[in-house]
Amino acid sequence: MKIFDIHTHIYPDAIARRAVASLGEFYNFVPQGAGTYADMTEHARVGSVGGFLLFCVATNAHQVPKVNDAIAAAVRRGREDGFVSVGFAGMYQDYPDFEGEIDRCEKLGLRGVKIHPDIQHIDIDDPKFFPLYEILEGRMPVYFHMGDDRPQYPFSQAKKLAHVLELFPRLEVVAAHLGGYRRQDEAIEHLAGNPRVWYDTSSALWYLAPEEASRIIGRLGAETVMFGTDYPVMYPVDSMVLFDRLTLTDKQKEDILWNNAMRFLHLNETP
Repeated sequence: MKIFDIHTHIYPDAIARRAVASLGEFYNFVPQGAGTYADMTEHARVGSVGGFLLFCVATNAHQVPKVNDAIAAAVRRGREDGFVSVGFAGMYQDYPDFEGEIDRCEKLGLRGVKIHPDIQHIDIDDPKFFPLYEILEGRMPVYFHMGDDRPQYPFSQAKKLAHVLELFPRLEVVAAHLGGYRRQDEAIEHLAGNPRVWYDTSSALWYLAPEEASRIIGRLGAETVMFGTDYPVMYPVDSMVLFDRLTLTDKQKEDILWNNAMRFLHLNETP
């Protein structure tokens, strides 16, 4: 089966080691990957991954243009290396010119925006983001980190995303981590059935029992779920071991591993 990794993070080589260490400290686990383009693509090939969606989270406004230039360059490099390579822009809530940067990112070939509310310390439905959502609805999707069971990180709760979807009726989104890291039942309650919401399997299969993950995918709708590793959190080979344990039909597996990502990204490509 063809594999598209819908959720990967990379960092400039000079800061990758620090960035990966910081990620591990934030979530209290040890990421597998080095966080660099070279490491990510090496393990993509080992894991038979034919394409990927690249992110790099902006942790302040000053970083935004640099992050987006780096992602655009990595996307071009990925295509030169034979992958179906796509990138989403990073954005920060205090960036002074949302529309100007989105226009620039479109010219760079980036096709959406990634926001990590917990790392950025802002609620998904904070009014600071409303001008950005207004610019993006009907134009580009927004990819959200979702969920955390620690009380100090309430920023990405499913009910807050549901509020955003009510306010912006043409906004298309991805609710990562099967709708919420360690909070999937809230996604089922507040988001399941909304035709503008997609999901990914990243950073969910390693702590969910296979039968529980299969149940959640069934409730969310297998036609809306995409395979993701959350690289550098996990490598594709190990993520696929977990994925293969799920109780899914061959058609559902094909859709989650490749076809759904092609529909979400409006692509018709083969690796």
